[in-house]
Amino acid sequence: MKVNIHTALKVPATNEERARLRPIARNTEKYQQMLRELEEMVVFADELGYDSFSVPEHHLHNEGLVMSPNSMLLYSKLAAMTKQIAFMPHSMVLPARNPIHVAEDIAIFDNLYPGRVKIGFARGYQKRWMQTLMQTELAASSVTDRESDEANREIFNEHLDIVMKALTEDAFRYEGKHFKIPYPLEGIGGWAGHEITRAWGAEGEVDEDGVVQKVGVIPAPLTKPHPEMFIPVSGSPATMIEAARRGFTAVMLESKPEKFAELCRNYQRYLQEAGHEAGLGDKVGAVRLVALGNSFEEAMEHAANTAGWDFWNYFGKFGFMEPFRMESDPPGQFVQLKDKYATAQRLLDAGHLLAGTPDDVRRQVEDLHGIHGNDGELDWFSWTFYAQGNVGVDEQKRQLELFADKVLPDFR
Repeated sequence: MKVNIHTALKVPATNEERARLRPIARNTEKYQQMLRELEEMVVFADELGYDSFSVPEHHLHNEGLVMSPNSMLLYSKLAAMTKQIAFMPHSMVLPARNPIHVAEDIAIFDNLYPGRVKIGFARGYQKRWMQTLMQTELAASSVTDRESDEANREIFNEHLDIVMKALTEDAFRYEGKHFKIPYPLEGIGGWAGHEITRAWGAEGEVDEDGVVQKVGVIPAPLTKPHPEMFIPVSGSPATMIEAARRGFTAVMLESKPEKFAELCRNYQRYLQEAGHEAGLGDKVGAVRLVALGNSFEEAMEHAANTAGWDFWNYFGKFGFMEPFRMESDPPGQFVQLKDKYATAQRLLDAGHLLAGTPDDVRRQVEDLHGIHGNDGELDWFSWTFYAQGNVGVDEQKRQLELFADKVLPDFR
């Protein structure tokens, strides 16, 4: 089982500091503090043997709670400081990006740091930055705005097609509703270098009249056919079938044991139907929280001050607690519990939080690793690491070390 460490990348500060230093995300002293702490944590994770590190993509977060507008640029520094750990944008929000730029970034990083990049793709859900970057109100994925959700999905699928073609084909054309290559699709005339392109470029890039008919993205990735790809899945058969067809790793937030096992069985079947050999748990990533302590009570205090706080104070407002809804929760509104302690307890009750002593957590991971008694073997464990930005770097390192030394060896 491979382990990814995922953090939202948060400026370390108290709420009082956030108010006093607003907007704290533009405070360069605090940003530099965050970078130094992050570097120390990632170097330590590399030394402990963790497999990969990831941050999401978000923009315009002046509040300092999510500080990751350009993960690949950040990773170029971190990769130079480390030896083996891989880096994963988790995820690149394709609807808000130029897909050719995405393919270029992936391929360049893969050549600079061979085998040390993995790629996650997502649709994007935050209206503030997606509408601003995309210059349309039909931008973000949504459970309440069908028109926006459908437009977002259309663009995501087109951009994903283009990224995959760009990584795997020397030159290509693409005709979509939202994106055409070349543009215009009839070809690009007036290309002064057409004779050189005909002689040295890919087959069919220019026609007999010197008109550009295909383009080729450079460089090609060093990893063939491309680095490992990841995509979040919530259980939609259409999404899972498409991910399986492409051979992607499905990253699952579902934490209820029976439902998670069912999704794993479904994905195994979809992979096999797409021609891939797959055992139960192959190409599956489970997203979980971990809190370790000398006692269960100590671990839960840590959980409340990290994930509990962030879910209660921020991420729950975007519906992140919905997967952990219970019958007692009021309908018609996102789940919002009374405080960080109740939130941490709900995460535990839902199976999303693994907490306790190292022995306690090892037993919980063992159950998950075997796909909850179904003789499977989980491929990826993605630890959403809310310790970053909420507790000091020494405590972050203690959590990483306890898991690496006391829990992980049984699953390597």
